[in-house]
Amino acid sequence: MRLRITDPMAIVVDREVVSVRAEDASGSFGILRGHADFLTALAISVVSWREADGRAGYCAVRGGILTVSGGEDVAVATREAHVGDDLDALQSVVLAGYRAHVEAERTGRTASARLRMQAIRRMVEALQGGPAEIGL
Repeated sequence: MRLRITDPMAIVVDREVVSVRAEDASGSFGILRGHADFLTALAISVVSWREADGRAGYCAVRGGILTVSGGEDVAVATREAHVGDDLDALQSVVLAGYRAHVEAERTGRTASARLRMQAIRRMVEALQGGPAEIGL
C-alpha cells in the first residue's frame, strides 16, 4: 500500500507501508491494504505507519484531508507536516506548536473582525449625522 503525505511545498512522505494510523474528530483509526474508499478531515495529530520490514514512521500534521483509494493508496494533504523518528518529541513539541499557531490565527481573526465592526459603526454614525468627532 502506498502512503503519500504532502504539504503545499513538497511531498513529505512517499513510502510503501503495510498499515497506517491517523486521527480525525471521531478518534483514532487504522488502515490496512484493501480498506474501503474513505475520506476524512484529520485533526492536528501524528500519522503513524508501519513498513514491511517492521520499522515505524511518524509524521505530525497540522490537520488535513486523508483519502484511501482502491484499497492501495493512502494520501494525506496538509498545511504543514514534520517527519520524525521520536513519537514523544513529535507529540509534545510539534503538536504543541501547531496548536499555538492555530490559536494565534484565531486571535488574529477575532481582532480583525473587531476592527472591521468598529470601522462600520463609525461610517454608519457619520452617514446618519452621529457624533461630530469621527476619530480620524
